[in-house]
Amino acid sequence: MKRNRAVIVKLLLFGTLAITIAAVPESVETGDVYATTDKAVVKSVGAIQQKLLAAMNKRESTVRFVYQGQTKSLKTQLKEALDQAMDSDPYIHYTIASYSYDYRGTTSYADVTVRLTYRETGSQTDYVNHRVKEILSTVIKPGMNDHERVKAINDWVVLNLKYDTSLQKYTAYDGLSTGSTVCQGYSLLTHKLLKEAGIQNKIVEGTAYSESNPQGQLHAWNLVHLDGKWYHLDTTWNDPVPNRDGSVSYTYYLRSDDQMSKDHTWIKSYPAADTTYRTTLKALAAQKSSKTAVYRALMKELEYHLYENNAVVRTYDDLKPKVKTADRTGEKELVFRFDGKETDLLKVLQDLQRRAGIGSIRYYLHLFEETDDLKVHISW
Repeated sequence: MKRNRAVIVKLLLFGTLAITIAAVPESVETGDVYATTDKAVVKSVGAIQQKLLAAMNKRESTVRFVYQGQTKSLKTQLKEALDQAMDSDPYIHYTIASYSYDYRGTTSYADVTVRLTYRETGSQTDYVNHRVKEILSTVIKPGMNDHERVKAINDWVVLNLKYDTSLQKYTAYDGLSTGSTVCQGYSLLTHKLLKEAGIQNKIVEGTAYSESNPQGQLHAWNLVHLDGKWYHLDTTWNDPVPNRDGSVSYTYYLRSDDQMSKDHTWIKSYPAADTTYRTTLKALAAQKSSKTAVYRALMKELEYHLYENNAVVRTYDDLKPKVKTADRTGEKELVFRFDGKETDLLKVLQDLQRRAGIGSIRYYLHLFEETDDLKVHISW
């Protein structure tokens, strides 16, 4: 039976975009709200935003202040300030579970209360921050550039997290403390690691589609800024399905908009990712620099060699030398590009067992991008 790696519920849950807006009782009374109150007085959306952001950073559940100004548009201003505060910090945005607000006052003053609930407590975020520093101290080596750092971070996340099939764990803390989380936790931890490593990135919210779920489900991933260009990075979908301990997939590693849009969509406005990373890396590997060998090694690890015509396998005679080379280096697995149908592949693998003395063979496959060929992973 053909295996498709983009199956199961490897998408989900955004906690309804991590925001639940409670009802807003708008009560305007004739009594005065005095500026002499012990509550802080704010007079603009920007001031409200800063106050809310400070409270969110401290994980405060209740924020109270006096607004001085025309209150007829206060509801809109509060919503705008909340949105701006959350948008200024993606980590805060997606750890807020819900918010509500109410206010009472006159046409020129209002006593405002904002209530916030969080998926991650302050102490839990402190734990995440501590672990992020520890992780980076082990995976980031002296002299690494951003290309190497992004890959090291992707690999750590994929190798150390598992997808939470119970769909109950949403945060980076969940992922680090229990070893599993949904896509939101993957993208939050990836965001933290990249940011701490000095790499600008955003969290993308959208919908992902698979053969098993063509209608799509809510999903989250990252948009990474590297050498002046943006690329999509989906660490959730880089975690192989079925799960293979010690294995990392790079199918969703630093992809362009065109590549990503084949099974991901997004509705918000994000910076354009209009360059394929394969093109970028090939150009870097062609240059003579101290990092040339690094770029060439990256191309091999990311399996970009499969785009070369000499990488195509059609027969047993094509596959046998590749298996022998892997065996000589102590490897018991191989990824290759196959020109043919799955029934043709099975005949080649049966020949490999019979003629080369290979025992049981496990294989995974899916369509190779931009071709009618198959990308095949075998282990023996």
